[in-house]
Amino acid sequence: MRKYRSLSILLSLFTLLLMACGGTDTSTNTKQNTASASPVTLNVFAAASLTESFKDIATQYKQAHPKVNITYNFNGSQLLEQQIANGASADIFASADQTNMKKASDASLVTTSKVFARNKLVVIVPSSNPGKIQALKDLAQKGKKIVVAAPSVPVGKYMLQVLDKMGKSTDYGSSYESAVKGNFVSQEENVKAVVQKVQTGEADAGFVYLTDITQAVSSKVTIIDIPDTLNVIAEYPIAVTKDAKHAQDAQAFIDFVLSTQGQAILTHYHFISVNS
Repeated sequence: MRKYRSLSILLSLFTLLLMACGGTDTSTNTKQNTASASPVTLNVFAAASLTESFKDIATQYKQAHPKVNITYNFNGSQLLEQQIANGASADIFASADQTNMKKASDASLVTTSKVFARNKLVVIVPSSNPGKIQALKDLAQKGKKIVVAAPSVPVGKYMLQVLDKMGKSTDYGSSYESAVKGNFVSQEENVKAVVQKVQTGEADAGFVYLTDITQAVSSKVTIIDIPDTLNVIAEYPIAVTKDAKHAQDAQAFIDFVLSTQGQAILTHYHFISVNS
């Protein structure tokens, strides 16, 4: 009897020990669940031309995801790619061209990208129009001050492609292309710097994206359209970075950008929807 009683006591102690261990696991799981529900900050590196639209997207996204905070780094896509390559903490990269996204992909800095928007170029002049530029052909007149983005900046690269098309056309020609390039007075690191110099009258004209003519800028500049046959359609790809601290949340944000609601916001800011 004493043996059975001793065995019974041992079994009871063993059961209590298992229950204690189980209680510890439950506590650990609770802590993990609490951690996963904690506020998350996504670092989004986005092309400067996305400034207004992406700020609006963040506002609307946060309404549905109150625990997700969006922190933006807006700049030229080429600078953003370099920053990510140098170890900057980024969860998402949204580029204004495929070239810089390919650089990031080739360096294994990002996962598979998707095009989420398209854009096109226009010429802007100050509303006071000191250079008396009324049409594209006026850009070739000697002494005009034209500000553009550097060739390494997506909009600068697209601008050169537009001028190349114009130079090969019968309406403009190679002499026009050379004359316009001869009037470049500065080459900026992002498109917002081009807009700033034109709207303040530091330049007679500048090549920018259509989406850069925001409500805050529209009264300060006049738009000169570039014909579609001579224009370039810019593609904007987006991807989660390989070192993203919150990869699932980052992908959820990208899914929102690609959604009907996200595309509607981009269209409101004059981007061309990928669903068009």
